[in-house]
Amino acid sequence: MSSDVDVAAPGIGLPEGDEAEAQAGLWRRAYDNLRAGNLGILPIVIGLALIVVFFSYKATNFFTADNFNNIIVQMAGLTMLAFGVVFVLLLGEIDLSIGYLSGIAALAVAEFQLPGSGHAYPGVVAIAIAVGLCALIGGAQGSVVALVGVPSFVVTLAGLLIWQGVILQVLEIKGVIVIQDKWINDTANYYFTSRAGWIIAAVVTGSYALAMLGSVVGKLRAGVAIRSPLLIVAKVLGVAAATFGTVAISNHANVPNGLPLAGVLVVIFLIGLTFLAKRTPFGRHVYAVGGNAEAARRAGINVPRIRIIVFMISGAMAGVGGVILAARLNSVDLNVGGGTLLLDAISAAVIGGTSLFGGRGEVRSALIGALVIATVSNGLNTAGYKTGTIYIVTGVILLLAVTLDTVARRLQARSGR
Repeated sequence: MSSDVDVAAPGIGLPEGDEAEAQAGLWRRAYDNLRAGNLGILPIVIGLALIVVFFSYKATNFFTADNFNNIIVQMAGLTMLAFGVVFVLLLGEIDLSIGYLSGIAALAVAEFQLPGSGHAYPGVVAIAIAVGLCALIGGAQGSVVALVGVPSFVVTLAGLLIWQGVILQVLEIKGVIVIQDKWINDTANYYFTSRAGWIIAAVVTGSYALAMLGSVVGKLRAGVAIRSPLLIVAKVLGVAAATFGTVAISNHANVPNGLPLAGVLVVIFLIGLTFLAKRTPFGRHVYAVGGNAEAARRAGINVPRIRIIVFMISGAMAGVGGVILAARLNSVDLNVGGGTLLLDAISAAVIGGTSLFGGRGEVRSALIGALVIATVSNGLNTAGYKTGTIYIVTGVILLLAVTLDTVARRLQARSGR
């Protein structure tokens, strides 16, 4: 996230005579960022807005509360996988196994909740086992990468084939496994009441406002001038508008009505993983290793350990996404974890702004990218376009995003950033 002290503007702790100069500095910094290619998420947000406007005119049922809820649930599982991808890409690595690893989680959670199987567990326990299993698998794959030195592309490609084979071996014998446990199915099919939705929006907004206030107080106590109070207020208002706006639209849906639990889970993981990446030593080490692994090693960072933990995070998030995707269908079949899930998850992280070259990106980029992919897919389906068109459009968006990232890196290198 961008710092609240690095943008010059009229603010708290600045001498009165410096306000005009500070305001000029705000525009100068914005211009410098534009020239250096440091655009952040602005191009993606603008692109998403244009996509929504286009489909609002093209498909009559697109801009409705019912479809809004549908998009939230549709993107939830994909977003969880993309969250894990962000950490792997920050290291400059790749994880091609996450699609079928999510299928392993779906298979495990379906099997461990199955009544009469001899090992039926409560839904919450089955979810914990499935996610933990995927984290262990991710850690094992990461160990081969970090300790043996096999490229992550090869290790995770092998994982893709292995876990696809495991799923086929099991489900060709068992057939479709129906998920009957309410706790598991509710991860994708539960909707909060109208009142509960408003309370959740108030809690999220209030927590964010308190966090920003705490940051401001801490900087003032440290004698650091807050040069962008208006930016801080704008962020709080933006979060409030997004949360209360989402609840308002969800509450106007007909069937089902209310804020989806799947969307709340996405926000919870977004906050937790963002804190991990931005506010902990581990997160700073991930960025350092991704920027220059040798320099990080010389600085005393245990590079292999960081790599192993990151692949464990990727595996765990694939597990969470797999549970949600299985719950959405209330069953597991031979197609679980397949299709375009892997490519969509990687595309979501890259489209949102995470660099393929390592060292640059944020967890929120996965959410933005997943929202773009889900919106495009949903809009094209609603408008009656064929599946081939969806693939083509998604591929073009991915190519544009990577091209923009490449150009931005060249501009930053040219400007010395």
